[in-house]
Amino acid sequence: MYNDKTLICKDCGNEFQFTASEQEFYAEKGFTNEPQRCKPCRDARKGNARGGNSERQMFETVCSECGKTCRVPFEPRGDRPVYCSECFSNRR
Repeated sequence: MYNDKTLICKDCGNEFQFTASEQEFYAEKGFTNEPQRCKPCRDARKGNARGGNSERQMFETVCSECGKTCRVPFEPRGDRPVYCSECFSNRR
């Protein structure tokens, strides 16, 4: 019923695909307008709506080597050691 369409992003002017599955999703949700922006431009707008590219989320943890509390830019999973920046640099 739906076929992939090539659309033009109104922000950057690049072509992007509006896939058949995306069209079906839009129809299920009752959306009547096709997307006007490619994914990178949509993501950029979402970031700007939240105050731009703000600081990345940091997670507090304990260094596996020295035992100090540190902050890292990823959520530790517990299955691998996590090092503070000093211990990480010394391991190189």
